[in-house]
Amino acid sequence: MPLRVLILGASYGSLLASKLLTAGHGVRLVCLPPEAQRMNADGFRVQMPVKGRDGLVEIDSRALPGEMSAGAPGDFDPADFDLVTLAMQEPQYRSPGVRELMERIAKIGAPCMSIMNMPPLPYLKRIPGLDVDACRDCYVDPALWDPFDRASMTLCSPDPQAVRVPGAKDNVLRVGLATNFKAARFDGEAPTALLRRLEADIDAVRLVLAGEPIAVPVRLRVHESVFVPLAKWPMLLTGNYRCVQRDTVRSIQEAVHSDIDASRAVYQWVVDLCRSLGAQPTDLVPFEKYAQAATSLVNPASVARALVGGARDVERVDRLVQVIAGQKGLRSAPVDQIVSWVDGWLESNRRRA
Repeated sequence: MPLRVLILGASYGSLLASKLLTAGHGVRLVCLPPEAQRMNADGFRVQMPVKGRDGLVEIDSRALPGEMSAGAPGDFDPADFDLVTLAMQEPQYRSPGVRELMERIAKIGAPCMSIMNMPPLPYLKRIPGLDVDACRDCYVDPALWDPFDRASMTLCSPDPQAVRVPGAKDNVLRVGLATNFKAARFDGEAPTALLRRLEADIDAVRLVLAGEPIAVPVRLRVHESVFVPLAKWPMLLTGNYRCVQRDTVRSIQEAVHSDIDASRAVYQWVVDLCRSLGAQPTDLVPFEKYAQAATSLVNPASVARALVGGARDVERVDRLVQVIAGQKGLRSAPVDQIVSWVDGWLESNRRRA
């Protein structure tokens, strides 16, 4: 019997949705009314590179075996779903309607898998020895997370890179880096078994293109270690947040490769922080592998684009890493500079607003 998955966020969420639909599962996307109208009328498209093929392969949700529909936050009852996926950016969860949906999700204890860059506060409680209360100021609305039980929350590292296509309709998503989603298991066995079923179902799927069955990249990988999703932190601090300069922004590629030694030093510092929390080398990604992937990331990161667009709040993984490092007596001048520059952009945007 197909599983039913509720995904909050139709932009990045449509990438995961495409994998679930390909495996025959049911998906409901929570998004803005214009997005929902377009999704329900025309479905969505995901464009991605496939090894051995020229150009991009386009996956049309309407041609997939799973059933998909989209709607506003009030259109869905979380009790109707086997899994809830959090695919919005952290500041968006306080939006009217979304906040109330989150309250209903927490009340019934629905298993939630976050694919945010910013780990939900309940997930941080699963990391031994971490002072989670000291991290609350890194969140736009920390009280929103208080009703959630740590046992019902897991984190999935959003390693695949995808953006809306400039000039295209808002139901088209293009994958620039077709890596895997890496999820930590839940505390409990039943929701973990659900994740492992999704992992196996996605693995088994082959799409037929030009009469040939092919394995399409971007899989779901479920890990025992709670530290595996934290492997994204060195990448975010080395690439995504270093896109943000004092008064301009740059691509991830430039942020990483304009000074490779400086990038390596930042990356290793965050790796060392993750190790101090309990991560093992096998939980993390070597710098060389990340640096190679970054050569294809020719656009500024979403946090940089949001700041240029006037955002008054963004996900503050930079500040979270700084605060957690302080608990370990660690400090990094480059990370302090990142935090200062992001603070400066936000202050300027708020003044203008």
